[in-house]
Amino acid sequence: MKIKYNLIKKEAHTNARLGKLETNYGTFDTPMFMPVGTQATVKTLSPEELKDMNAGIILSNTYHLWLRPGEDTVNRAGGLHKFMNWDGPILTDSGGFQVFSLAKPKNITEEGVYFKNHLNGDKLFLTPEKSIEIQNKLDSDIAMSFDECPPASADYEYMKNSIERTLRWAKRGKDVHNNPNQSLFGIIQGGYFEDLRAYSAKETVKMDFDGYSIGGVANDHESKEDMYKAIEYSTPYIPDDKTRYLMGVGEPEDILEGVIRGIDIFDCVLPTRLARHGHAFTKYGKINLKNAKYKEDFSPIDENCDCYACKHYTKSYIKHLINAEETFGARLLSIHNIRFLIRLTEDIREAIKNDNLLQYRDQFMRDYYEKNK
Repeated sequence: MKIKYNLIKKEAHTNARLGKLETNYGTFDTPMFMPVGTQATVKTLSPEELKDMNAGIILSNTYHLWLRPGEDTVNRAGGLHKFMNWDGPILTDSGGFQVFSLAKPKNITEEGVYFKNHLNGDKLFLTPEKSIEIQNKLDSDIAMSFDECPPASADYEYMKNSIERTLRWAKRGKDVHNNPNQSLFGIIQGGYFEDLRAYSAKETVKMDFDGYSIGGVANDHESKEDMYKAIEYSTPYIPDDKTRYLMGVGEPEDILEGVIRGIDIFDCVLPTRLARHGHAFTKYGKINLKNAKYKEDFSPIDENCDCYACKHYTKSYIKHLINAEETFGARLLSIHNIRFLIRLTEDIREAIKNDNLLQYRDQFMRDYYEKNK
């Protein structure tokens, strides 16, 4: 079946939404954070560990799986769920973000994008139709339209032309989408131009996708204020009964501000990337366990956390693992960081129920930023 979003409640003082997302693999509460499993695995973690963290949807990458092992191999394995032994829902991105980071502007054509394989330098060509065909074969629960990902710094004229191309590509992809059990999301672009965001949102919604994502806020060094404005310019035009997905955003403050502006789901590689470098989220901000002060700190990463790492291991031990370049250290920090963001969304949902999300946000920010100074 296609996914179905049910709006349960709107928060009294913000645009935050409490919802339920019905999928082929169960019903999940929103707002939610989606861990990223780029190459059909969340780095260093097992599906069982993700379940223990209360993960719902996870995200995999079309571009990377196209290159290896190839969509036909995944298809013959029975689809992505069986291939990676994950019995929850999966979202695949279109590959557009990776492709545009590898392509040169002159290689972006109306038909598609020419670029080089980052693994071996082979010339590749990806079109909206090919992206959808790959995702159909991967058999994810949610597929994403193939869009152009212009830099946030692009000028008005470039951004306008880019939106028009993305709209044409969205229609081409929708026309060839033929997996009846897979939902297809449209992507709203437009940089930080209010009229372009509104235009992109309205025209994309006219195509009646199963859900909508807001793109272009995580592919450049924009300010936080610009990011939040891009959300505000986009969400008013998305129907209440459709999921709203903010792509590539995972800082705690951005999740909070995104929810306040009406976003339902988020994804980001940040928690596992930070973990590999020895960093951990805590209630009082990020900490770097490589620092000498943790050598004999025998307390958990975060005493408020219910994750496996915090229940069983100390900062001292994890610091030792990271310094010794033992993979178990990155595993433990990945478990903690992902659980931290999932638990954040659980707390956010409770605050929406109680109509006190702004108070929750303010207290969280005081703890996260001010107490860590």
